[in-house]
Amino acid sequence: MRKKIVVLGGGTGMSFLLRGLKDFPVDITAIITVSDDGRSTGKLREEFNSPAVGDTRKVLTNLSELPTEIKETMEYRFKTYSDLDGHPLGNLVLTAMLNKTGSLKESIKYLSKLLDVKHCVLPLSEDYLTLMGKTVDGEIIEGEDNLTKSNKKYKEIFYKEEPHVVSDVFSAIDKADLIILSMGSLYTSVLPHLICKDVSKAIKKSKANVMYICNAMTQPGETDNFGVSDHLNVLEKYLGKNVIDVVIASNTIVPKNMLEKYETEEQKDQVFIDADKIKKMGIELIDSDLLTTEDGTIKHDSLKLSAMIFSYLMR
Repeated sequence: MRKKIVVLGGGTGMSFLLRGLKDFPVDITAIITVSDDGRSTGKLREEFNSPAVGDTRKVLTNLSELPTEIKETMEYRFKTYSDLDGHPLGNLVLTAMLNKTGSLKESIKYLSKLLDVKHCVLPLSEDYLTLMGKTVDGEIIEGEDNLTKSNKKYKEIFYKEEPHVVSDVFSAIDKADLIILSMGSLYTSVLPHLICKDVSKAIKKSKANVMYICNAMTQPGETDNFGVSDHLNVLEKYLGKNVIDVVIASNTIVPKNMLEKYETEEQKDQVFIDADKIKKMGIELIDSDLLTTEDGTIKHDSLKLSAMIFSYLMR
């Protein structure tokens, strides 16, 4: 019987992870945040008063078994002088389905059939949710896009509205053999799940092991000078201690010129592995050479990472 993996996250990090994981003999349920309010997604949210669709689109295209040309068409972003400017085709298709069905969950189901997605994709909620952040100096910032752009350190993340979590989310967590907190923005991709108290409670109650895949690079303002244990400390603030069983981190030696480029242009540094602190937390550390810089950017090697996850699952 195939093992069941539940992945919680959003953004590019999660969709990149799923691109590799879908090729392994596992059943995946991807649970996606719906509070993104930047670029195309933000415009569509405002116009149609709907949950965010952008991260869902990315995940669906990365899980799709269709030819690359079709997947690239779903990701195609219009460049024009009209209101269409900046919208990826997939966002418009998903929004059209959402308007027709009145349910993001049902819309995802239909689009999954169209895109030949063999796994389950669920929105965290059907609600229009606004992510909020309280900075360490007491400032309240509203909206996911503003949280990311403000380059501030956050003391607390919360929703403006009371979130109603899709019931299938709890069922998937309950049946999981492994729960993965995906790499991606710590404060705007992973925490939006954990600030839902019922989701955190379900993860704690689950018999599944909980894995965190640590980011390769820091986020300006939010996670400056963070090591792996600092990321884990933030997660434990919302999830509680002794819930995360294992963390995967990359020990790749990145070329110096590449690191300098990231530091200068994006104010990002490589996340360091503080193994002693992780051990004191009672969390298993699996570190390996997991990054690739082939295309001029620093990112996880999707296949290597997925193979490591599968190997852990098969122990």
